[in-house]
Amino acid sequence: MKIDFTINGKPISVDIDPAMPLLWVVRDELKLTATKFGCGMAMCGACTLHIDGEATRSCSVPVESIAGKNITTLEGLSESTEKLHPIQQAWIEEQVPQCGYCQSGFMMAAAKLLKENPNPSEADIANSITNICRCGTQPRIIKAIKRAAEISNQKI
Repeated sequence: MKIDFTINGKPISVDIDPAMPLLWVVRDELKLTATKFGCGMAMCGACTLHIDGEATRSCSVPVESIAGKNITTLEGLSESTEKLHPIQQAWIEEQVPQCGYCQSGFMMAAAKLLKENPNPSEADIANSITNICRCGTQPRIIKAIKRAAEISNQKI
């Protein structure tokens, strides 16, 4: 089945099994590998990307359901190839990753949070970011989200 959508600002058309999870279309067909496979049950958040601006766990989304929609992956999060998105910049500054496997999903969830709440408290972050990090980098993730808010607010 042919499915048309936009990913990272580019129109895409794929001829694929409509039941295939979006995660595998993004990774295997489109070669955008920042989005990771974690649990396959939409629990861990490693596969988080944005569908029409909503943070969504792509492992449980059949590709047929995204026809005509706008998808953003970590590769397309920044509006410019010259500059990192504030969340990406903060992740580097705060040295968040250990293994790094879950980080793309965390950054996508955090970007959505900051779009809705430019000055989140630790409680806001804890309530909004439900991704799982098995390395235990949550304290650095919280610092990075706060740092990204500072970076974003400096640009205003």
